[in-house]
Amino acid sequence: MPSALLSVWDKTGIVEFASELVERGWDLIASGGTAKALTEAGLAVQSVSNLTGLEDMLGGRVKTLHPAIHASILARGTDEDMQVLGEKGWSPIDMVVVNLYPFEQVASQPDVDLATVIENIDIGGVALLRAAAKNYERVTVLCEPEDYGPALNVQDQAFRYHMAKKAFMKTADYDRAIADYFQKGDGLSAPLHLTFYPTLEMRYGENPHQKAAFYSIHPTGGPLGGELLQGKALSYNNILDLDAAWRAVLPFEDPSVVVVKHLSPCGIASSPRIADAVIHAIASDPISAFGSVIACNREVQEDFVESLGDLFVECLVAPGFSEGAQRLLERRQNLRLLRMPSVKVYEEFEFRSVVGGLLRQSVDQGDPELSTNWQVVSRRPPTETEMRELQFAWKACQPVKSNAILLARSRDEDLFTVGIGGGQPNRVDCVRIAGDRAGEHAAGSVLASDAFFPFPDGVEVSAELGVTAIIQPGGSKGDPAVIECADAAGMAMIFTGVRHFRH
Repeated sequence: MPSALLSVWDKTGIVEFASELVERGWDLIASGGTAKALTEAGLAVQSVSNLTGLEDMLGGRVKTLHPAIHASILARGTDEDMQVLGEKGWSPIDMVVVNLYPFEQVASQPDVDLATVIENIDIGGVALLRAAAKNYERVTVLCEPEDYGPALNVQDQAFRYHMAKKAFMKTADYDRAIADYFQKGDGLSAPLHLTFYPTLEMRYGENPHQKAAFYSIHPTGGPLGGELLQGKALSYNNILDLDAAWRAVLPFEDPSVVVVKHLSPCGIASSPRIADAVIHAIASDPISAFGSVIACNREVQEDFVESLGDLFVECLVAPGFSEGAQRLLERRQNLRLLRMPSVKVYEEFEFRSVVGGLLRQSVDQGDPELSTNWQVVSRRPPTETEMRELQFAWKACQPVKSNAILLARSRDEDLFTVGIGGGQPNRVDCVRIAGDRAGEHAAGSVLASDAFFPFPDGVEVSAELGVTAIIQPGGSKGDPAVIECADAAGMAMIFTGVRHFRH
């Protein structure tokens, strides 16, 4: 009769699975709490202690670490290996069912002590998984309850190979989690271990001749950790634009909307009514808004959909969509809806691939301190309205590609961009682009620049556009000339002391 060794921390479904095995003629071997659970369910179980002739040792730290167990798992199906087992009085084990102590869950708890963490490092379970996976040609290894059902119906070598691969991935992830815990606090001197799971295969990448897939930090993670509610599968470019739009809208506390095209924000607005914000955001650059991705930090409702008009939009991302809004949006067959589980910035670091390696940096979450460090450097201070517009413009400017220039205005309680320029090799060109986008709305607007103006030329162009106030980091050798130019034009100017490059 075939035999199965069961030793699980998570006992979900284990009694039912073991009962099915018994009905199909399997003998059961189990350790510790697993043996107790199966015995209480009325199943005949041989304990590991009975098989090895030794009781659990060291308070349960040593249970399955014995030749009688590992030889019975690792024995190949050859006459020679079976003869060795027979001489020892042991029988082959044909299935190993193991899941591990919850190390990551315990280690991630706030204020957990080191002794508790160490006691949740599984030793025997990892050894069992590796032994069974190594001998997959004869032994079936199961490390997740979700695999119990398939294992009852499939016992061919292809299935065992797939389960072995899964077990090796499980033990590798487990060891990495332990290593990362003990290297915590070592900063940049510690090796970087990254594990991502392919959850979405794409037809192609940025262009049809490029292959692409989305890899999630979770085995079943959706795009950006969200849920696709409608529309065809997301493309590589869709996900890039969705990421840019979602990152751009998260810093805003007021109801806000960001419109993104080709990774560049082309319209940003805040308003007490999210339906008004989307109107302003689209109006910032209606040509670029065609075929764009739109992100908002509030639930999308019917009035929001009505504000879109007949604009063609590739994707909408939001924390939720009302039933009425979804019914209206279902008519747009090519529109994707992505619902995000949270509006919190939960990533601590971001990575970019370069030839031969990765770059890692902490996520730019805005000014590291409150705006108390801002300094009015012009003769004329900003008006109350200008200050409110400058505060909005400074936050809205940060996700724009450098050299970032953003023009903003307000109407009643609404704040919105009227022109955005970025991604050019020099800042003056970005001022001109923003002015071209704004047209007649540039006059009377305020300007935000992600980095300092090295020369007065950018300020001179701003004055020609009719800009009334500027916010920028300052810190250039040319600051005195830049301030003098602003004073000559009657503009207010604020230095923030913080740069927000986004290459």
